[in-house]
Amino acid sequence: MYTVSNRFIVKKGMGHKMAPAFISEKELLDFEGFQKVEVSVCTQNGEHDEMNVMMYWTSLENFQTWRASDSFKKLHSREVKSNGESPIISNQVIIAEIVATLAH
Repeated sequence: MYTVSNRFIVKKGMGHKMAPAFISEKELLDFEGFQKVEVSVCTQNGEHDEMNVMMYWTSLENFQTWRASDSFKKLHSREVKSNGESPIISNQVIIAEIVATLAH
């Protein structure tokens, strides 16, 4: 299993407003190997919000198939704007293999 984490720094107050957009693409549910997506928002910093979009995939190949798809391109062509400009200050994508799990 793999996780793909997109870690965003966004303008203060925008984390909760942007989060629903990352679970709106229902076509994602049809892609082989897709498990789930979770969005978390941290508002502890006084100057910006931190948002983490964590996707879970059965294999790296399954994720790469989605990333090369028209569905991915359509989803990522949408512009999110606040007062005429992007609320995203920066982002970093991290792909990692899950190598140990403890669950209840």
